[in-house]
Amino acid sequence: LMAYVGQFLVGAIAPAVVYLGKARSPFVRKHAAQGLNMGIAAIAVWVVFGLLSLAVDFFIWVPLLFTAAVMFFLVYAGRAANRGEFRRVPSVVAWPLLN
Repeated sequence: LMAYVGQFLVGAIAPAVVYLGKARSPFVRKHAAQGLNMGIAAIAVWVVFGLLSLAVDFFIWVPLLFTAAVMFFLVYAGRAANRGEFRRVPSVVAWPLLN
């Protein structure tokens, strides 16, 4: 749960700490990896489209809409983790970088 909720406060640092430090069980590791994938994707989208928005103002909407989608799926996956379940987040939001 902290891999998801912690992103509201400290971004991709929270799932990285859970992934590297407390991922003893496969269940926790799977959730931490998915949370970290979401955090890395959000950072990459902000950097790329933030730079592109310097050239074309329209591109500033892409990271804002992506952030809204990430926040929705953080709550979605966090609720599932709290219930002891695993809900896969779409690959568009959580790029499959870590397993």
